[in-house]
Amino acid sequence: MTTPLRLGIAGLGTVGTGVVKIVRQKAKLIEARAGRPVTISAVSARTRDKDRGVNLSDYAWEDDPVALASRDDVDLFVELMGGSDGPAKAATEAALSAGKDVVTANKAMLAHHGQALAEMAEANGAVLRFEAAVAGGIPVVKSLTEGLAGNEITRVMGVMNGTCNYILTRMQSGGLPYDEVFEEADKLGFLEADPTLDVGGIDAGHKLALLSAIAFGAQVNFDAVELEGIERVTITDIRHADDLGYRIKLLGVAQMTGRGLEQRMSPCLVPKRSPLGQLEGGTNMVVLEGDQVQQIVLRGPGAGEGPTASAVMGDVIDIARGFRCTTFGVPAAMLTEATPAKTATPAPYYLRMALDDKPGALAKVATALGNAGISIDRMRQTKHKDNTAPVLIVTHRTTRSALDEALDAMSRLDVIAHQPVALRIESV
Repeated sequence: MTTPLRLGIAGLGTVGTGVVKIVRQKAKLIEARAGRPVTISAVSARTRDKDRGVNLSDYAWEDDPVALASRDDVDLFVELMGGSDGPAKAATEAALSAGKDVVTANKAMLAHHGQALAEMAEANGAVLRFEAAVAGGIPVVKSLTEGLAGNEITRVMGVMNGTCNYILTRMQSGGLPYDEVFEEADKLGFLEADPTLDVGGIDAGHKLALLSAIAFGAQVNFDAVELEGIERVTITDIRHADDLGYRIKLLGVAQMTGRGLEQRMSPCLVPKRSPLGQLEGGTNMVVLEGDQVQQIVLRGPGAGEGPTASAVMGDVIDIARGFRCTTFGVPAAMLTEATPAKTATPAPYYLRMALDDKPGALAKVATALGNAGISIDRMRQTKHKDNTAPVLIVTHRTTRSALDEALDAMSRLDVIAHQPVALRIESV
């Protein structure tokens, strides 16, 4: 019989137990596709006696994930604990330093330490794979490293956090305010323990940084991602966007320019009839643009037991087959330190503000925009019952730096009642 590939699984939460279930329930299918059996030798988690709905009695238990990674009967270490540092990083390093392959779903760890871990893997003849770290069940890492390897990637774009997409589409469909939908998402278990990882754009920013590294041959640089969450998006913005023919999405965009690598994760308006505009609920979508294929759209579940465990097993089976691939698609030594570039690609912007209802208020705002070289495409003042007038402005194409100049000037005006909300209108 062909020698089995023996797994050590650290982390038995939703994804970890999902992987155990697949290995147990689909053993014959996996063996047929991998050309060898895939088995589990040992597992590790913080709590041993917890009922996880899956039989673990056949496997050795290690309280310490580093000890698990170092076991002689573990060929492939599967890291599903999470966390950018601590036990996850220590155990991953232990496995790689011993020349063992690693499969992980840990986007935070890779976003902060991806370059060093990739170098360690290659130095020790090991493979480090992370399909499950980005967009759940969508095979976007494989698409970039393999299917589109003959393309020069020009842009990566997508909705990469299902929680934010759920909140925004629920606000749209239910006509509900942000705070109410946020509480609903929390009760449904959609939010991270620290909700800012989701709604602040951090989780999605980690994913964008990883895709950027593969797409543009650059060292992972999460610190260079421009982050803006969805906390300031209101039901008013949702309704205005709909009237204008748009939907609001937390959108990640990365592209290489003559100035350097742009990476941004922020709420944007996208055409409601576009694939991104039609994306509902917790679903993710990644759009890849290359010089040969033009545009590829990948859509699917971005989280959950089945989809994420499926992505883990895709990497596991590749390794069982003997497929070896560098972490980010090229040798780590060839990854460049891309110059971070602030977003300068011109686009229209949506502006919502509240002005003191007095003569000349709109003129002062228009002057601030004009002085920054920004022209107005559309302007609307809605009905109001108090002394604060809600105003909506859509600009012609401009740069973010020009808009920031105008917003700074507006902040010094005596007619602005509340800080304006500015959202980019993205071409997709």
